[in-house]
Amino acid sequence: MGYVRARPMSSPLDAARALGPEIRAAAGRIEHDRRLPLDLVRALTDAGVFRMCVPRSCAGGEADPATMIRVLETIAEADGSTGWSAMIGATSGVAAAYLPADAAREIYGQRPDVVTGGVFAPYGRAIAADGGYRVTGRWPFASGCEHCAWLMGGSVVVENGAPRLLPSGMPDSRLMLFPAAEARIIDTWTVSGLRGTGSHDIAVDDVFVPASRSLSLITDRPRERGPLYAFPVFGLLALGIAGVALGIARRAIDELARVAAGKTPTGSRRVLAERSVVQAQVAEAEAGLGSARAFVFETVESAWQAAKAEGVLAVRRRALLRLSATHATLAAARTVDLMYHAGGGTTSDGASPSVSSIARDGCSESKVPHFIKPSSTRRLICWPRTRLVVILGEEEGSPAAWLERGFHLAKRKPIGLTDTLAELKRHHWR
Repeated sequence: MGYVRARPMSSPLDAARALGPEIRAAAGRIEHDRRLPLDLVRALTDAGVFRMCVPRSCAGGEADPATMIRVLETIAEADGSTGWSAMIGATSGVAAAYLPADAAREIYGQRPDVVTGGVFAPYGRAIAADGGYRVTGRWPFASGCEHCAWLMGGSVVVENGAPRLLPSGMPDSRLMLFPAAEARIIDTWTVSGLRGTGSHDIAVDDVFVPASRSLSLITDRPRERGPLYAFPVFGLLALGIAGVALGIARRAIDELARVAAGKTPTGSRRVLAERSVVQAQVAEAEAGLGSARAFVFETVESAWQAAKAEGVLAVRRRALLRLSATHATLAAARTVDLMYHAGGGTTSDGASPSVSSIARDGCSESKVPHFIKPSSTRRLICWPRTRLVVILGEEEGSPAAWLERGFHLAKRKPIGLTDTLAELKRHHWR
């Protein structure tokens, strides 16, 4: 199948809209193959989707976050798996802003079709060596790994047989980038929702990674000074996830409307669209999704203007970004759930995915790592002088848990949550 190719100088958003009908048509193949077709990957690459967060110094788009959200939302509305894969590839490009200039150009600047991906969680072990590290590890949930030229994996640095510690006492966890050809892809992704993302495990065994191809999302500051890089990395990831969720939810409403116009429930003389309870469910979904979406864009625009004017984002703004992204993701999940129950899980006529199929993607997308979603051990709270902070819990999947788990694996000794929070507050929220 040939996809619409991006016209010269066309924006990623225009290209995403043009690709929409063809992505929808390929949804069945994507789910069956458990990956994106390579011709679709090329079309998304030509459109600049995977380079939206790559700095202009590496011929990237360096798009503003609102544009990124709209592009991902548009793609996810066509197909959830494609939207998720686009989000992972796009947000992974932020690494180029943290790497030394030569390494960033080596990975991102030599070929315009390069896609990167991987896993931030420090499930690897990086033994310090002359000029770099010898890395061994296995990372789950590496979405889109089969179409990536470079992969990355978080690793705890080991020096002289023990974890290398930061001044705070926390382990030094760094993201290691290596050619995809040096990694093994372990086929583990046999799931129901977001099946087409190909989120398999990746693994490397004693691979040498030069120090210039490593970075820390805890202690390093971005080398690039554009306003995009004033946004925290995990904050951008959260916004990308919200964009995908919004797109999936929008599609769920549209599919339910299509189904409801022609479905007559058993024992009824009226089509589903004429039932007051269904009308109320659609109204609730539209209002909830629309208000959550508006909150995201309002918060993002405010933060973008602050980043352009001041070059940094205050903790309050960062907290509000995370809050709006979390709220949008949960509102989208609620929307999909409402539409699924309103439609009764009706399957489609084959021309487009069923509401139940979209619900599987929506359910999987909403089960994002706990550092994105709220949990029983994390709250957005107000401190004196209205200072908002996010308290991170120890649940599996949060940055605090990642660091603690990496430290435990490397040294077999857990670290206290208080130190973990202090380290994250000091560096990640700067």
